[in-house]
Amino acid sequence: MHLGLVALVVDDYDPAIAFFTDVLGFELAEDSPAVTNAGHTKRWVVVRPPGAETGILLARADGDRQAAVVGAQAGGRVGFFLRVDDFEVAFQRMVAANVTFVGEPRTEPYGRVVVFLDIAGNRWDLIGPA
Repeated sequence: MHLGLVALVVDDYDPAIAFFTDVLGFELAEDSPAVTNAGHTKRWVVVRPPGAETGILLARADGDRQAAVVGAQAGGRVGFFLRVDDFEVAFQRMVAANVTFVGEPRTEPYGRVVVFLDIAGNRWDLIGPA
């Protein structure tokens, strides 16, 4: 058993794809046309870190209720955790891409960490080895 996908509600597909692939270095695993339960057109868009089994389903907000959670999927807490082998390389790549960071990198017992915001405003931990 493994966790296959986690949905992340976004404003639009293409800017979200660009953020995850160009800025974070994820792979675009799938981008297929689909239809919502209400009959609206959508896309089935999956991104994932290279070599990972678990992916993120980028789901464009459909209606006011879904639009209200864009950027607040974890209620303002860090809700996503991106573990990298080389913290400094990943951090500097993200700085160069103008990613918004909340605070400065710090060392915790579990590793080197800094909070950043994704394209929608959700909080993530970037975590590397201590």
